[in-house]
Amino acid sequence: MTKLIVITGVSRGLGLAMTEGFIQAGHAVVGCARSEAAVAKLSQQHNSPHDFMVVNVADNQQVKTWAEQVLSRHGVPDLLINNAAIINPLAPLWQIPVEECDRLIDVNIKGVVNVIRHFVPAMKEKNRGVIVNLSSGWGRSTSPEVATYCASKWAIEGLTRSLAQELPAGMAAIPLNPGIIHTDMLEICYGEEAAAYTAIKDWVKQAVPFLLKLSAKDNGMPLTVPV
Repeated sequence: MTKLIVITGVSRGLGLAMTEGFIQAGHAVVGCARSEAAVAKLSQQHNSPHDFMVVNVADNQQVKTWAEQVLSRHGVPDLLINNAAIINPLAPLWQIPVEECDRLIDVNIKGVVNVIRHFVPAMKEKNRGVIVNLSSGWGRSTSPEVATYCASKWAIEGLTRSLAQELPAGMAAIPLNPGIIHTDMLEICYGEEAAAYTAIKDWVKQAVPFLLKLSAKDNGMPLTVPV
């Protein structure tokens, strides 16, 4: 059965890989990203029923407008994936610039809340749908020089598990650690050593079927993609 999947941060990395993976598997993907060029390219490559829009998830009004359009055009998502996130420039916590700290919190935490705020009421009304909030190994552990990123992903773990307790029996909210994947974000942290970790093309082969199998029985469970 074809599923409607909504994904944030589809311009690159895991978001783009999931988008391509779900489409190849025969599902309809609706996504957003901040990059106009990336959204235009995706829109050219994938016609209806797929739908992509320029949205900054940190902007509540933009998310509200996007959600209204998605729900009107496509209906309620079967799978809502909060993927959009950024990482801080590596530095001790006291050296991370104020604007970088604010931007990270706005995207990684407030952005997730904005999406939930404007999609979940419609999902709750239908009493169906799975919400996956991408966490991180650094949402369950810590390392130096990524304090704000760790804080944001620990927040996602708690936020999601609390949300899970608020949903009706037919729904689920799941904090998901994707694993350590070779992405641009990982290169910021690990430099050349990032290439030693799982390639995105290998990760997505495991992640897409894993995500498609998630259901209400997984509600509130902190899970990790098996790679």
